[in-house]
Amino acid sequence: MSDECELRITRLGAQGDGVAETTGAPVFVPFALAGERVIADVDGARGRLLRILQPSPDRIAPVCRHFGTCGGCVVQHMSSNVYRAWKRDLVVSAFAARGLDVTVGDLVEPGGKRRRAVLSAERSDNGVAIGFHEAQSHALVAIAECPVLDPKIVAAIPALKTLIAPLISKLGARLTVTATKSGLDVLLDGIERKLTPDVRSRLASEASALQLARLAIGNDIVVETLPPFLTFATADVVLSPGCFVQAVAEAETEMVRRILAAVGKVKSVADLFCGVGAFTFPLAARAKVLAFDGNQPAIAALNAAAKKATGLKPITARVRDLFREPLSPLELNEHDAIVFDPPRAGAEAQAQRLARSKVKTVVAASCNPATLARDARHLVDGGYKIESVTPIDQFVYSAHVEVVAVFRR
Repeated sequence: MSDECELRITRLGAQGDGVAETTGAPVFVPFALAGERVIADVDGARGRLLRILQPSPDRIAPVCRHFGTCGGCVVQHMSSNVYRAWKRDLVVSAFAARGLDVTVGDLVEPGGKRRRAVLSAERSDNGVAIGFHEAQSHALVAIAECPVLDPKIVAAIPALKTLIAPLISKLGARLTVTATKSGLDVLLDGIERKLTPDVRSRLASEASALQLARLAIGNDIVVETLPPFLTFATADVVLSPGCFVQAVAEAETEMVRRILAAVGKVKSVADLFCGVGAFTFPLAARAKVLAFDGNQPAIAALNAAAKKATGLKPITARVRDLFREPLSPLELNEHDAIVFDPPRAGAEAQAQRLARSKVKTVVAASCNPATLARDARHLVDGGYKIESVTPIDQFVYSAHVEVVAVFRR
């Protein structure tokens, strides 16, 4: 049961919500700012903003017509100063929660647009809708613009709707679009319909007319006009359908710059959770690199690119599940530095073994400050000192922030 209440917002929460302290428990109100007096429809710990009685001077107009409905962005209404302080505090709070009193650097804002989008596609009364879901809802918001996506992806949405329309049922599907150097790489997942020869021929013809680099339906590559690739250092890496890449190229460049500066002049580096080699190849410009990842297609792509790349030190890339089989202290000690960039779950098992190693330098990159702080706690308890912690705004207007942390013995 909900109640319409007047609330005073005192602070911002980790998800960008305004937080009102009440006699019972905090109430979280999306799109409200600290210092505001609001009317909200309150149901338990959640409040739906109805009216702003006293706006904050830090409230600004959003840059997108879908803001407030689309669940992709949560903080387009903040002034830049409040936004930067809030994002930095996400990292400060995560480390403080683990008892780590560290100096967190200012938020680095590299700019750029996201080159990879995971969109939802559903059948609607007007055909097919493509977009993002509302926050905490299954309702789809069909997007006509998006300030955070590569414009080439946004511009392709109308044509993609037409392309995939015959394949979309009421159950919907997931559409992953990556902007590569050879064009858009499109992967459609969740399709139950079997592709007849006629359907395959039509899809291939239309995808080629749209100048897509590749169209894949699940594990089935329907057409590949040009191999979709990205360049890391001197290596052109052909991507497997739907593979992980850093969301924003400019953020990736900033991460690489900081990782290379921290590693310095060394002979051997291990790159853990290496993916397709975004850090592996720049590291190999100065040192021998042993790279590990649990994703077999990513390692295959990395190895194929390494064979053709020039001007690099030796690279050895191996498939290994670092969650179940992390490198041992003895294996780690063979290297002068370790770089790791795990998924959001972090790398706790690997961090525990790193804590028992003798490696002088460890550089961690993470899109989740909470799990990074947990892993950092293991390293600090094992004798490492935190040299620097830098937040990087790869996920603009969201509650996510990339972090690069440097540890030394």
